[in-house]
Amino acid sequence: MPVLLNPYLTLDGTAREAMTLYQSVFGGELSVMTFGDMGAEGDLAAKVMHAHLATPDGLTLMASDIPPGEVVEPGSTVRVSLSGDDEDRLRGWFDGLSQGGEVHVPLALQAWGDVFGQCADRFGIIWLVNIAVEGGQPG
Repeated sequence: MPVLLNPYLTLDGTAREAMTLYQSVFGGELSVMTFGDMGAEGDLAAKVMHAHLATPDGLTLMASDIPPGEVVEPGSTVRVSLSGDDEDRLRGWFDGLSQGGEVHVPLALQAWGDVFGQCADRFGIIWLVNIAVEGGQPG
C-alpha cells in the first residue's frame, strides 16, 4: 500500500452533514465512525470520530467533529493526514514533522487496530499519522 496524503477537515458537530454533501457532489463510498462506536456515551456518542470518502476519481477526503475540550478556530479546520502501512517511513515523517513543534497524540496502537499519532509542526500545521498494522500489532 502506498503512503497517502489527504485533507482532513475538523468541524464543530457538522462532519456527517458535510461529508454527506461532499458524497452527493463527488460520488463515492462514505464510511462514518462515531465516538459511540468506540464506546463513548451521551452527547459525544453521535458525533463523528472519523469519516472517510473515497471517490471514483481517486479523491479522498476525511473529516471529524471536534473532540471535547477543543475549539474550532478559523484556519484550524483543515489538517493533513498521512496514512499507509510503511511503518518505518511514517514514523520517520512523524518524528521529523514534530521536531520544533508539538506532539498532541504520541504514536500508539489505537482501539481501531492501527497505530495513530497527531502533531503540529513548527509552523502550526496539524498532521495526523495513521499506520495500518496487520493483526493490530505494530512491527
